[in-house]
Amino acid sequence: MKNPILETQPLGFTWVTADPFLFCVHHEDSYPAGNERLGPAASLAGRQLGQDFEGRDGWRMYHGESVPGFPQHPHRGFETVTIVRRGFIDHSDSLGATARFGGGDVQWLTAGAGIVHSEMFPLLDRRNPNPFGLFQIWLNLPASDKFAPPHFSMLWSQDIPRCAFTDEAGRGTEVTVVAGQLEGRRAPPPPPHSWAARPDSDVAIWIIRLDAGASWTLPPAAHSRTNRTLYFFHGASLRVADHLVRSHAALAVRSDTAVRLEAAGGACEVLLLQGRPIGEPVAQHGPFVMNSRMEIQQAFLDYQRTRFGGWPWRTDDPVHGPEEGRFARHPDGRVERPAR
Repeated sequence: MKNPILETQPLGFTWVTADPFLFCVHHEDSYPAGNERLGPAASLAGRQLGQDFEGRDGWRMYHGESVPGFPQHPHRGFETVTIVRRGFIDHSDSLGATARFGGGDVQWLTAGAGIVHSEMFPLLDRRNPNPFGLFQIWLNLPASDKFAPPHFSMLWSQDIPRCAFTDEAGRGTEVTVVAGQLEGRRAPPPPPHSWAARPDSDVAIWIIRLDAGASWTLPPAAHSRTNRTLYFFHGASLRVADHLVRSHAALAVRSDTAVRLEAAGGACEVLLLQGRPIGEPVAQHGPFVMNSRMEIQQAFLDYQRTRFGGWPWRTDDPVHGPEEGRFARHPDGRVERPAR
C-alpha cells in the first residue's frame, strides 16, 4: 500500500495551503473579562497597539487599539471563510452590511470586485474571561469570478452538519462539515460565485475531532486531481495510516485513497482543506489576489479612487452593543437571525 502522506510541514503562525486555497490561520486567545467598550479590562501598556501579535499574557490585540481584531481593510479577488469556534466577531463593511456571529457560526465572504470590511472581537462577558478561537481561510476565485459582486453568506452553527461515527472499540469521531458533503449530508451552500459552488470543484472544509484512542477513515475525494491537506492542530499525537505524527503539522495526503486516522495520544483535532485546483496564475499583494501584476496595480488604483464604495461607519473599528445577539444585516436591508 502506498504511503498516503505526500509532504509534511510544521504549523507556523499561518499555515501552508495548496490551490485553490491561499491562506489559513488559526487564532486562539485567552482574553480577560471585557470592559464597557467591549475591549479587555486589563492594561494595554507595553503592547504595540495597531500591530500586537506577540501573544503577551495569552492574547493579542492584532490591529485593534481598544477592541481586539482587524479594523477596516480592503479585499479583492478571493473569498474569506471565517469559522468562529469560541467568542464573537462583529463585522461591518463598505456595502453597509453588519453582523455578529460566533459559537460555531461561519461567515463566507466573496470579496470579488472589492469590499472593505472590519472584523472586531468584542469581549461581551464583563465578569469572566472571554476565550476566543477561529479559523480564517482564504479561497481563491477563478479569473472569471474575480470581479463578481461582493457578497457574504452566513452559515449558522445549527445549520452546519456534524457527522458522528463510532469505531469498533466504541470510541467516537465527529466531523463538522463546513463545505462539501459527507455520508450524504451536505454543508449549507456557499456564495453563488464561489469556486466551491461549482459541482466539480470538490471543495471540502471539515473539522475532525477524534476522542482519545478513536480511529476513523477519511474517504477518498471525488476527483484524483484534488489537493487535500490535513492540519493536525490539537492533541499529543496522531497516527495517519501507519505513520505516527508527534507534533502539530500540515500533511498533504493523497486524495485518491482512503486514509485511516487514529488519535494516538489523547483526543485530537484535525482541519481538512481540499479542492480541485483552479490552476491559474496567482498574483498577490497584501489584501488583493489577482492573476497578474498589472491587475494588482489596477486594484490599488481602484481602491484609492473608489474606496470600494466608501466607509459608512463613524469609526474604523465599529462594534455592536453589548446586548446584541447573533445576526446579519445584508446590504439590501434584509436581517437574519439564527433560530434559538
